[in-house]
Amino acid sequence: MNTKELQLKSIDYRKTILEIIYNGGAGHTAGSLSCIDILNVLYNKILKINPENFDNYNRNHYIQSKGHSVEALYTVLCDINFFSKEDLLSLNKFKSHFIGHPTKKVPGIEHNTGALGHGLSVAAGMAIGFKLDKINHNVYTLLGDGELSEGSVWEALLSANKYGLDNLVVIIDRNKLQITGKTEDVNPIEPLMDKFNSFGLSTREVDGNSVQELNEILSSTPFEKNKVSLIIANTVKGKGVSFMENEVVWHHKVPSEEQYNLAQKELEKLKIKINND
Repeated sequence: MNTKELQLKSIDYRKTILEIIYNGGAGHTAGSLSCIDILNVLYNKILKINPENFDNYNRNHYIQSKGHSVEALYTVLCDINFFSKEDLLSLNKFKSHFIGHPTKKVPGIEHNTGALGHGLSVAAGMAIGFKLDKINHNVYTLLGDGELSEGSVWEALLSANKYGLDNLVVIIDRNKLQITGKTEDVNPIEPLMDKFNSFGLSTREVDGNSVQELNEILSSTPFEKNKVSLIIANTVKGKGVSFMENEVVWHHKVPSEEQYNLAQKELEKLKIKINND
């Protein structure tokens, strides 16, 4: 899949995210839109995870620590045939397994997450297990930047550094907003690069909404031998829909019918533009 195909895929994913949230009446809209390019590149270029090899321990693994943006993850898993579109559209419906945070009852989900700060600990433990079992695969995990206020994140990073987990790739969705405002107003976390480096990690920054840059940097891990690869992915919350971008109200807001139609039209115009370039 080339860069243009990935860009078009991201637009289709955004359209689906909006569809299932609008249809389901709930969801984390803006955060799913900010991280979907990351998941697109991971699943379509890097992880090599599919329904046929999912039950095989000897493969790459992905933990979505940023569990509340599960709509993005469901969308990608549906696209690579873990389940049907009909199943996906049952999001938030009575008796559906497709709920607002990842659950292993849904095919393709590695681990239940949602309580922020715990996914990284799980991923680090899995990476240690791979080292002990001499398995030459990686563990990838995605965290939200608001999640970095959780102490368990930093405890996990200390342990990951101690054990030299160069098979662990940590990605931060740095969209600079969280549930009630800007991260630097709610609980300042900068300077992130300095903090991560002081923990002994090998840290890089990237445009987290550029599929080309994401593919290049994720294809170059590990950055250093015996060091965790940590990527600060600078993203735009609500990316792709102009009236949702950088607006904190869209953290957990469901679009009205008018807003939904406007968003879909805007994404369709963007798709036509990319096709014509």
